Amino acid sequence: MEMIPLQATARATDVTVKDLRRGDQVPCELYGNDKANVSLQCVYNEIFRAYQLAGESTIVNLNTGNGAVPVLFHAIQVDPVSDRIIHVDFYAVNMKKEIDATIPIRFEGEAPAVEDLNGVLVTTRDHVNVRCMPSNLPHDLEVSLNGLVDFQTTLTVADIVVPEGVEITEESDLVLAVVQEQRKEEAAVTEASTDAEAPAGESSEKSAGSDSGDS
Repeated sequence: MEMIPLQATARATDVTVKDLRRGDQVPCELYGNDKANVSLQCVYNEIFRAYQLAGESTIVNLNTGNGAVPVLFHAIQVDPVSDRIIHVDFYAVNMKKEIDATIPIRFEGEAPAVEDLNGVLVTTRDHVNVRCMPSNLPHDLEVSLNGLVDFQTTLTVADIVVPEGVEITEESDLVLAVVQEQRKEEAAVTEASTDAEAPAGESSEKSAGSDSGDS
């Protein structure tokens, strides 16, 4: 299994968190797998790139200077104004033991009921909980929307494509997505919008015909 590499260094005790961030460093904590907590720091661009690739469901090979540790991004703090990562918790993973993890759902395709019946796609979950060996941990899990052909059909956990060696620890009938009828107000707005566009199209056609007639 290919892991995403990330370099970290021990956090200096005489440097404040504010100074670290000014120096384009992100303060981090490493814990889990019966290890004592370790305070670390990572270069912002490097940790940002690793998080973009790994999310919270892919193993990262964290090099701490005292050897590499397989970890998961466990908790991410983001500045509400700048949207920059300001703190990260890493969870050390025992590669020989099963782990529980939260995996994002990736909805694929299009729901026929949206176009054919003018419905609205409603997703009720964007993740599921799984249990597996770390080496089998999927980055995401796929669900096809193609089966949503009417307003009665639902997509549930049972419809997820599950890789070998992965167990979903959720009820199989848990609803993930459904297509609902538009409310009357929404339908009226959609219809009005369609009607408003029609005259503009007719006007364009007349104008085009008129130009060709003059020439």
